[in-house]
Amino acid sequence: MKNQWITFREYLNYMSFYKLTNYFLLFISFQLSRLSKKPAIWGYPTTLSIEPTTSCNLRCPECPSGLRSFTRPTGMLDYELFKKIIDQSKKSLTYMHLYFQGEPFLHPQFLDMIRYSDESGVFTATSTNAHYISEKNVNHIIESGLKHMIVSMDGINQEVYQEYRVGGNLEKVQKGLSLILKRKKEMNKPFPRIILQFLVTGKNEHQIPDLKIWAKNMGVDELQLKTAQIYGFENGSELIPQNPEYSRYIPAKNGTWKLKKEIKNKCWRMWQGAVLTWDGRMLPCCFDKDGQQVMGEIQNNPLKDIWRNASYNSFRKQLLNDRSQIEICKNCTE
Repeated sequence: MKNQWITFREYLNYMSFYKLTNYFLLFISFQLSRLSKKPAIWGYPTTLSIEPTTSCNLRCPECPSGLRSFTRPTGMLDYELFKKIIDQSKKSLTYMHLYFQGEPFLHPQFLDMIRYSDESGVFTATSTNAHYISEKNVNHIIESGLKHMIVSMDGINQEVYQEYRVGGNLEKVQKGLSLILKRKKEMNKPFPRIILQFLVTGKNEHQIPDLKIWAKNMGVDELQLKTAQIYGFENGSELIPQNPEYSRYIPAKNGTWKLKKEIKNKCWRMWQGAVLTWDGRMLPCCFDKDGQQVMGEIQNNPLKDIWRNASYNSFRKQLLNDRSQIEICKNCTE
């Protein structure tokens, strides 16, 4: 509880009257749009996910980076393009996740991006598989201004861990975790907050009780049990957990599988924020991993213009009227 209060207090330090007003306008326009079935957007993005790179050291089976299966271009975010995105959005931005696909620590200027965001008044988080936390960079990570570090660790022994994190080394991950937690304590720093994320599958769900003990002993700030997104879930998969509490899917009557949650004609994400790929393409949300719904390109148009252009509003109108027809929404938990 103490850690949560410290985080909330720090989050408020990054707020401003403009940001709060902007958030309120977005929320009101979202609610009015739901009622009228016509998109109205009265503010600008309050959250963004920005992709440093599509490169990854692992080969996770349900991830385009891991499968090397992108149909969109792959590469690394240019630092000047990153600064351009931040400069255009920082006035309204309350939270930035420097991650989309790939392993962010593979970008040589990743920590420079974190620092630039923090100095621009943006509360910043990232997600990592933690293979690149070392004595060489641990102090730089802590001093960069990073506020949340989500560490993906989907098993508490190597045999189970590598079932999903193919090519990963659990010992290396745990050493990196231990190092940053120890160094934070030595430096008396509350941030980055270390969030251990466990992607629950049919192959690791039996480890959850032991995981909770391990995480407590390790001293992470938070443990998150995340449901797995599975491509082709309709035909079932060994990755679907048996415990429905940890599954996005349930059996259908005809022997297939379906989403546990009904797809409703609303989505706060479309009013709250967006995703920007490494090459500056603006996407509606993180479920569009292959960039099928490009709303515009930052190199060609200002972010604020893209946010309110005809393509974006057409997309919002479609989801308000019949979201089930949008391909990227068919495997969504919103």
